[in-house]
Amino acid sequence: MTTAESLPSTGQVVPRWQDPSLPVSERVDALLAEMTVAEKVAQLGSRWLGNFMGSEAGDDEGGGEAERPQVAPLEAVFKEAGRIPLEEAARDGLGHLTRVYGSRPVNAEEGTALLVAQQHTVVKGSRLGIPALAHEECLTGFNTYGATVYPAPLAWAAAFDPDLVRRLGRAIGRDLRASGVHQGLAPVLDVVRDYRWGRVEETMGEDPYLVSTLGAAYVGGVEGAGVIATLKHFAGYSAARGARNHGPVPMGRRELMDVILPPFETAIAVGGARSVMNSYSDIDGVPAGADPWLLTQLLRDDWGFTGTVVSDYGSLAFLAGLHGVAADFDEAGVMALEAGIDVELPDTLTFGRHLEDRVRRGELPESLLDRAVRRLLTQKVELGLLDPGWTPEGSLAPAAARDLNSPENRKLARELAERSVILLDAGSALPLVDPDAGRTAPARVAVVGPCAADARTLMGCYAFPNHVLPRHPGLPLGISAPTVVEALRAEFPDAEIVFEPGCDVREEDRSGFAAAAAAARGAELCIAVVGDRAGLFGNGTSGEGCDVEDLRLPGVQAELLAQLFATGTPVVVVVLSGRPYALGEVHPRSAGLVQAFMPGQEGAAAIAGVLSGRVQPAGRLPVQIPRRPGGQPGTYLQPPLGAHTQGISSVDPTPLFPFGHGGSYTTFEIDDLHVSAHDVPTDGEFTVSVRVRNTGARPGREVVQLYLRDPVAQVSRPVRQLTGFAQVDLAPGASARVAFRVHADRTAFTGRALARIVEPGEVEVQVGDSSQNLPCRAAVRLTGPTREVGHDRRLTTPVDVTLEEADATAS
Repeated sequence: MTTAESLPSTGQVVPRWQDPSLPVSERVDALLAEMTVAEKVAQLGSRWLGNFMGSEAGDDEGGGEAERPQVAPLEAVFKEAGRIPLEEAARDGLGHLTRVYGSRPVNAEEGTALLVAQQHTVVKGSRLGIPALAHEECLTGFNTYGATVYPAPLAWAAAFDPDLVRRLGRAIGRDLRASGVHQGLAPVLDVVRDYRWGRVEETMGEDPYLVSTLGAAYVGGVEGAGVIATLKHFAGYSAARGARNHGPVPMGRRELMDVILPPFETAIAVGGARSVMNSYSDIDGVPAGADPWLLTQLLRDDWGFTGTVVSDYGSLAFLAGLHGVAADFDEAGVMALEAGIDVELPDTLTFGRHLEDRVRRGELPESLLDRAVRRLLTQKVELGLLDPGWTPEGSLAPAAARDLNSPENRKLARELAERSVILLDAGSALPLVDPDAGRTAPARVAVVGPCAADARTLMGCYAFPNHVLPRHPGLPLGISAPTVVEALRAEFPDAEIVFEPGCDVREEDRSGFAAAAAAARGAELCIAVVGDRAGLFGNGTSGEGCDVEDLRLPGVQAELLAQLFATGTPVVVVVLSGRPYALGEVHPRSAGLVQAFMPGQEGAAAIAGVLSGRVQPAGRLPVQIPRRPGGQPGTYLQPPLGAHTQGISSVDPTPLFPFGHGGSYTTFEIDDLHVSAHDVPTDGEFTVSVRVRNTGARPGREVVQLYLRDPVAQVSRPVRQLTGFAQVDLAPGASARVAFRVHADRTAFTGRALARIVEPGEVEVQVGDSSQNLPCRAAVRLTGPTREVGHDRRLTTPVDVTLEEADATAS
């Protein structure tokens, strides 16, 4: 085998690993053969020059090299890494460049200049000149200054629309790719288990199938744009005890397999995800970042995953500093490498040069290095980074194609925002304009509440204005983001609209109550906008590290609502939040109730449109709305004793509004259930079909939901579980038939022996428009032997929608 090849097209002689005509695996093998142990170790690391959690590169705060801490909080760990110049970090090469765009307010031109300069440092400063992968956050859009802020993932879930989420992923991926970014750190596939957790806003809800379907769609969009999608947080992160960020997860293997892992499995098998990020948490005492069963046996051996596993920021240092399973950072790095972590982010703390020393001393097999490096180099080859002639400048799209807040982006953000707003109850006041009911636009409106005039309350904690800008006071948002009160003034240009905040989102200051109540008394309608302002690590009421003790509205907002109700003026309540709050005392007194889960920069107009009736509400709850603030957790996915209320406990877990609920300004009827067969083999398939009709006077969208129940099984099973859904847009009087093709694999669960099985017996079929309103029911009997199924089982439920009226549309 020669070490160089002559390119047929140009005659240029290049190393074999740079020859695009060779198979990817051959190129990777050739490069590995050229690399020293030090160069291999370097590929496992990363560098974050813009690290806002530590000091700047080269800032040693006094000149001497500080003693390396072995146990330190996250901020100190990052600060230590922040002293290392990029030239030193990349002298043997580098795996990743961390958040060049997303660490401080830089515009697109400044960001590309920084990225190009850093890539040149990496390429020119090392012997082999291997570029780094550049990664960025992209949960609510490209997380950089001036880029479109889309709705938060909980709002995606409320839309129940995989095609729309796929378009979102592709749009975000295009912006990343055009800017020279190779990997996006999204989506979050954690299934909500406790609403008090701060990161509920980042999830796609409490049902594994909904999260699986939407997560795979987002991944397919990002990957289809040529960017690596990263699945977070593998696994169990959302189930921490007491809903505390990073807390231990007291979960058995069965719950992990049946609830937590299916979204990750589906995003890999169906979406084509090429990277996974480990969770910070431990499950039953074993940290995810040091768990070979999770990261190698399950992920790679069972599921066949061939991509990279990257560490969550600082999580490998946590193995020594916080989990206490390693004596120091060096031991933590060995433990993580052996478990299956391939690249350490955001800086190299535990995958350092000690690995080279251990290989030379025979304490660490070089094959472990090769295993991880091979996975990363494979992606670099696939992305074209190792092709001859690659340059940082050439990897960028033309400047005209790098409009990160383009009209197309904003249109998509508006569409998703409108689809995500949930009408919990129209009450007596909504829609505010209804010609059929003789209702005209109100003339005098009081808009009250701390979320009504703050654009940041429309955005999640991983939106740049909430994630980075708070450290740069005085800077504008960088995007156009009308507030709710501004959107209402645009929606009702002839109305007299007055605004009073009433109180802060979380501060216990009641001094504004009197002015708010006076404004409400002087109006014919009051619109109260309450909820969250997202932030990080306690600097918000929702977001990473912003967990809560119970589900009361933050601060004194519930008291503010009580003051408004007492005025006698009809009050429409809009909850603009990152988690569901207990509204049992709010609902009976409101003249209308709307839920919006951080709908992004276009969200205010979407809310105003739903209130007026211009926008037909179509959102559905991806999480339940609790009646009372305690009694957690309260997700719908419960076995019989988890949902039973009579004579068992004094705590009633019944929600105020159930999973899947969402109102409309028209009415629908779901009926005429047909099941293709009532006896089906355990390896067979059956079809469930219903008719859905628009029985109202307006066009609208219904979300038809299929649930299955296994009443008798070898382990206790959920009362019901979402198995399929379909969005159907219908004109007044129109109808459609919705047919779900259900393979027996969709009834699989983890049995007593911890193997996934399809068990013979009766399965109840339930179809309706929420997890509680299920008018269509039937039974199917699975026959034959118990089947053990694996990763090749059917993971999704195909659905067909056939229109029965010419003037109807469906999706």
